[in-house]
Amino acid sequence: MESRRYDFASVGSSSVVFDIGGFEGGWAERIVGKFGCRVHIFEPHPRFADSLSHKFEDDDRVTVHPFALGSADGALGLSDAGDASSAVSGAQASVMGRVVDVAKFMKQFPEHQIALAKINIEGGEYDLLPALIDSGYITRFHTLQVQFHLFGREYISQREAIISRLAETHRCEWSYDFVWEQWTLRDIQNGQP
Repeated sequence: MESRRYDFASVGSSSVVFDIGGFEGGWAERIVGKFGCRVHIFEPHPRFADSLSHKFEDDDRVTVHPFALGSADGALGLSDAGDASSAVSGAQASVMGRVVDVAKFMKQFPEHQIALAKINIEGGEYDLLPALIDSGYITRFHTLQVQFHLFGREYISQREAIISRLAETHRCEWSYDFVWEQWTLRDIQNGQP
C-alpha cells in the first residue's frame, strides 16, 4: 500500500499539489523530489508550520500556509501529540491554530486544477470534505488521498455519508478503510462512471 501513496500518473512538473496536514513535510518532500511539482502545505500547528517554513525556505516550489482549511474561518485548539496532534481526538488542547474557510481560499486560489491533495488532518476531514463538496470546489481536485480517522463508532457513519457524496464526482481507486483511500475525479462531462 505504501508505494501506492506516491504513484500518480496525473502529476507532473507543472502540477499543483496540496499537502493538507503537512506535519514534518516528509510526504511533500518526496512528492517534490519525484515529480518536481509545486506543493502547497497546510499546517495549523504553529511549531510544525514554523519548522516547515525553515525546511523549505530555499525551495520555491513549496509554499507553506500556517493554517488549516475548514468549513469556516476561526481558531482551533490542538493537542500537542506529534503526528497525532488533533482538534477532535478528545485529547486536551494545548496550542492554538488558525482555520481558513476552504471556499474562500479556493475562490481566490489562482490555479484552477489541483492535480493531487493528500488529506491527513486527524479528524478535520469530517469538516473539510463536506465543505469542499458543498462549495462545488471538490471538482477542482483531480486526485484525493484521504486518511479518515476513527475516534469512535460514530465516525463510521460520518465517513459513509462523506464518501457517498464524494462518489458523485470522484471514483474510489483503492481503499484501506480508516487507513488510506484514494479518489479520482470522474469525467463528468463525458459521462464516464
